[in-house]
Order: sequence, then C-alpha cells, then structure tokens
Amino acid sequence: MAAPTSAPRAAQSFPDRMRSIAPGLALGLAVAAVSIVIRNMTGIAALNPVVVALVLGIGIGAVIGRPAIIKPGIAFAVRPLLRAAIVLLGLQVTLGMLASLGLGALVLALLVVGLTLPFTIWLGRVMGVDEKLSVLIGTGTAICGASAIVAANQVVRGKDEDVTYSLAVITLCGTASLILFPYLGDLMGMTGRTYGIWAGAAIHEVVQAVGAAAAGGPVSSQSGTVMKLARVFLLAPAVVSLGWWVARQHHGEAGHAKAPVPWFAFGFLALVVLGSTGLVPRQAVDASRFLVPVMLAASVAALGLQTDLKALHARGAAPLLLGIASTVFIALLALVGVAVI
Repeated sequence: MAAPTSAPRAAQSFPDRMRSIAPGLALGLAVAAVSIVIRNMTGIAALNPVVVALVLGIGIGAVIGRPAIIKPGIAFAVRPLLRAAIVLLGLQVTLGMLASLGLGALVLALLVVGLTLPFTIWLGRVMGVDEKLSVLIGTGTAICGASAIVAANQVVRGKDEDVTYSLAVITLCGTASLILFPYLGDLMGMTGRTYGIWAGAAIHEVVQAVGAAAAGGPVSSQSGTVMKLARVFLLAPAVVSLGWWVARQHHGEAGHAKAPVPWFAFGFLALVVLGSTGLVPRQAVDASRFLVPVMLAASVAALGLQTDLKALHARGAAPLLLGIASTVFIALLALVGVAVI
C-alpha cells in the first residue's frame, strides 16, 4: 500500500511543484507588499511591515479559512522562504562594523544576549508560561525582535500561536521602549555615544533601536545602529545553541535526541564574512535591505493565515507580563553595562 502513496510525490516535477506553491506564496507576497505600502503611506518608520503583515494575515485567515489550494505555498513561505531571508540578512552586518564598537561594547552585546534569554526562560517557568513561548519571547527580546523569533522557531518548533503571541508582545514592548528611551536618556544626562549604545543594546527590533538612538543625535544614531547590529550578528550562534539546548531538553525521547542543524544560520554567518571582504557589490547589499523585509513579511503573513485565534486567546496574559519583565531586565542590564564601559 505504501508504493501507490509515495509514487505521486516522487513523480511531481519542478514546474508542478512551482504551480502548487504559487497561490499561497503569491498571497503571502501580496500581503507583504500591502504591509510595506501601509508603512510607507503612514510615514511611521517604526511601524514594522512584518507586524502589519501578521495582523493582515490573521484577518484574512479568519475570513477565508485555510483553503487547500494555498497550503503548499504557505508551507513554503514559513520554511524555505523564511530561511533564505535570514541568510540574506547576513549581508547587512560586517566584521568591521563590529570591531568599530570596541571590546567593551562587544562584551556588553554578548552579555545582554547571553543573560536575557536564559533569564526569560527561567522566569517563564516560574510564571507557568509554556517553555517554547518563553524561548521565543526571550529570543526576540535578547536579539532582534521578529527576525529572531521566526528564526528561533525553526529549531524550537513552537506552535503558530506561540510565534504570533511572541511577535505581538515584542512589538508592544519594543514600541514602548522606542517612546521611553529618549526621555530616560535625557533624564540621566547621557552622552550621545553612551545613550546610543544603551538603546542599541536594549531595544528589540532594529528599526525601533535605530529610531530611539537617532533621537540622541548623529553620534548616538551611529553607535546605536552598530550596537544593534552586533546583537543581530549573535542571531546565528544563538539559534545553533538553541538547537543544542532543545536536543538536551528532550534527551532520551524517541526521535528527539539529535540536535537540529540550522544550516540557514551558517549561511547567515557565511554572508557576514563574505560581506566583510568588500567583494560584495553595494547594489547587492541594497537589494538585501529591500528583499529581507518583503520575505520576512510574506513568511509572517503565512503564519497569520494559519493562526488559530481561539488558541491564541487561550495563552492568557502571563506571556505579556513575561515580555514586559524581560524588557525591563534587558534595559537595566544594558544600563549597568554602559555605566561600566
């Protein structure tokens, strides 16, 4: 009985495969395009098109359901397209940028990532939050928001509702940080460079961190942007470490003892190294800055299309409180760090 079932899959040609994924992928890309247009029309730079795509995806999914015709394309957007976006993100970080920060700031980047993530997982256990959801919230807080969440879920394998909830929490907390940090920096009398490093070390999304840092002037904007990119660079090591940790957590369970190999994380690192050589044309780097948000938005729109709103509501308020606590933790940790360096 197995032979007839497997034969059609083996016989599917490349054109047939492309035709099967086209409807769902086209829908995801269309939602991504609309999300970017909405961001551009509003003129609000901090309005992340990834989050807009998530909201639109959830709304569309609630209206049309999940027709069989779009399922192959949605699956493609959630996995291969997303991984390709993470790899391309590597072109936006260079080793020279990281070196310009200085040793103290690089150590601070390692500390905020290396301490915030385990703290969030630990506090999530104390609060009774599902562990996979805690990992996603911790990863988004510690590294780079939406990009980190969807990348970490490739090895954590949380539910779609976990990804959706963590994206909402990170967006809310990051936006609050974007608003509050400039006032707090002025209140504490920070210099431009110190304030920029603090914002880059503590705020979630890249656009949120850069926006907050820019409020402190050109010096603050530059130091904040590079500091944030140092955290983005740590995305690949963090995903690899999470894969190892997941395997350890499930050690002894059938089929779970082997750590997943996140090849896309190594691809990200490879492009960081390649981009650092100066051999990558400027046009390619600029293209990545255009393509990555589109690809990420399409992937998250696909997640929204298959999100169960009832399951999302069942998560309760505890994960939101966890995200707030994690945000306060990283802000205080980064503040101590900039005071030391």
